[in-house]
Amino acid sequence: MAKSLVIVESPTKAKTIRKFLGRKYEVKASMGHVRDLPRSQFGVDVENDYQPKYITIRGKGSIIQELRKSAKNAEQVLLATDPDREGEAIAWHLAQALKLQDEKCRIEFREITKQAVVNAVKNPRPISDNLVAAQQGRRILDRIVGYKLSPLLWAKVKKGLSAGRVQSVAVRLICDREAEIEAFVPKEYWSAVGILKTEAGEEFEAKLLRYKNKKIELRNQAEAEKVKSDIQNLPWIITKVTKRERKRNPSPPFTTSTLQQEAARKLNFTAKKTMRIAQQLYEGLDVGDEGSVGLITYMRTDAVRVSNEALNEVRQLIDQQFGKDYLPAKPNQYAAKSQAQEAHEAIRPTSVMRSPDAVKPYLTRDQLRLYRLIWERFVASQMTAAVYDSVSADIAVGEYLFRANGSTLKFPGFIQIYVEGSDEAEEKEGTLPELKDQETVTCKELQLKQHFTQPPARYTEAMLVKTMEEKGIGRPSTYAPIIDTILRRGYVELEDKRFKPTELGKIVVEILKENFSELIDVDFTASMEQKLDDIEAGRANWVDIIDEFYQEFEQHLEKAHQELEKIEIEDEVSDQQCEKCGSFMVIKWGRFGKFLACPNYPECKNTKPLLNTIGVPCSDCKDGEIVERRTKKGRLFYGCSNYPDCEFSSWYRPVDQKCPHCGRLLVIKKKNADPVCDNKECPGGSSK
Repeated sequence: MAKSLVIVESPTKAKTIRKFLGRKYEVKASMGHVRDLPRSQFGVDVENDYQPKYITIRGKGSIIQELRKSAKNAEQVLLATDPDREGEAIAWHLAQALKLQDEKCRIEFREITKQAVVNAVKNPRPISDNLVAAQQGRRILDRIVGYKLSPLLWAKVKKGLSAGRVQSVAVRLICDREAEIEAFVPKEYWSAVGILKTEAGEEFEAKLLRYKNKKIELRNQAEAEKVKSDIQNLPWIITKVTKRERKRNPSPPFTTSTLQQEAARKLNFTAKKTMRIAQQLYEGLDVGDEGSVGLITYMRTDAVRVSNEALNEVRQLIDQQFGKDYLPAKPNQYAAKSQAQEAHEAIRPTSVMRSPDAVKPYLTRDQLRLYRLIWERFVASQMTAAVYDSVSADIAVGEYLFRANGSTLKFPGFIQIYVEGSDEAEEKEGTLPELKDQETVTCKELQLKQHFTQPPARYTEAMLVKTMEEKGIGRPSTYAPIIDTILRRGYVELEDKRFKPTELGKIVVEILKENFSELIDVDFTASMEQKLDDIEAGRANWVDIIDEFYQEFEQHLEKAHQELEKIEIEDEVSDQQCEKCGSFMVIKWGRFGKFLACPNYPECKNTKPLLNTIGVPCSDCKDGEIVERRTKKGRLFYGCSNYPDCEFSSWYRPVDQKCPHCGRLLVIKKKNADPVCDNKECPGGSSK
């Protein structure tokens, strides 16, 4: 009997969906995109309305043949790729490659549950030309910039460089912040804090706020000492005690951006890692008797909307687990951003009744941590506000006014389960003793402290994602790839988990600012994102948008080739000597990051890895150290610094402990796990 063929992107997704649909459906995976622009050529016909030249991606020919065979024997073909521009484009390419005749071949769902999948199968629709056009517009814009700018950078700076339309703007943000830091001049200021005691002997602090009813700033020690002199022997009188109830509302459920930010703050995940694990939770995992099931809704979204079914379910859970005091009279509603796609939902559990503890036995540590974060944030988003009793006391000392602040938690509300993280240190308020108007308090000590203003902080990954979102740079699906790309290209590096531009990054940004000011302008990039949104909404034509960009870009490009002088970048000299000629080797950037090269190239062609030692002596030789190395494909492994004389190697990170059976170094196979022996020949090895 003929079956319906459902095509998704990944085998995991296929496995989950297959369980829901039964024997009448065959579910196959395309393994992502099947067609794209060629790597070896420009692939865009500028003279013919920027028509793209799509080819089958290398290695996907056999997959297309298999899908064609299945499609030929199927009574219906349904394309169930992800519910966004990229997924729509994959569906369109599949329809082209398989020569599908049925107009209504596209289905979509934003959570991989039985109800969502079955409903989608019953309601196929045509492929959205507007969504495909928006994705195609972005792809061609990025191809134009990448393939046209890269040769300029090769000619004027160094071979192997590349520039991206949105990535370059992200590097500019980091460079601009670094320039602010370098130009920053600290300013001195002082604080005056009174350590006060009530008649009952209870102590509290009050900070200097005003002088003669005007805000006061102490710019130096002399001004601080004047305050101390002026108020010496004067009484401290409480002039006003203000008590009020303050509420703190929960944050909305996660979007892609806020999930990446919070996972960076709380779990120390990179944006790339967050999206990889979220993809696993979305596509489906085996959770005991339920089998394979999608645990969260689609993870690429800028919407905070939640379905009525999910709201009803979470309100039921809050009522049962926390009680009616934690349940608002009506569901909490959150305002969407202006460009948010409200057809999408926020990131939430597919069923809030599937608690983190319930799925704990079936998830890896990182999967569980991310799922717990999503689950707790969603539940908290529909709980009542936290309520604080806040107290402030104004204390007059002559013509000076000091203020003391304090608060106590009256009702926890949503913070019973979840509190949002922050990139900045929050000043916590303590509690105040019972204070009364006109009460006189005693000053035990007036503390005068010197401070200096601080430069703006470098971006953490969470801060960079937040800034890109606020400024309209990129979209939910692009934040992680942007960050990954600028790190791999060597334009920025991480120092204490914050982004710092490399010398190469600064040079490329300056070239682009000087010759392509619009291309690297934050506002221009944001306006281009809006135009892509207009294409998706059917308000603009993709060819017109690209042509408007290309005509001006081409003029700047031609001028830069003619007028821009070649820039010589001085290589950073290392402290390691070349074994062949004795020169101090220099640090260069390659495909897999930094490496050491002899400066006398081409006479001396010696190169070697720039090794990161991990502080562990090698167990196989006397004087070697364990260092990080990479295979030709870029995979990390650990070896001895004396290679090739010593051939110690391991895929896992060794520790400074030896196996009692064979004497080889023990290794850490899983994060936070105990070290084990990885020697296959050892009777105590972990592989036994």
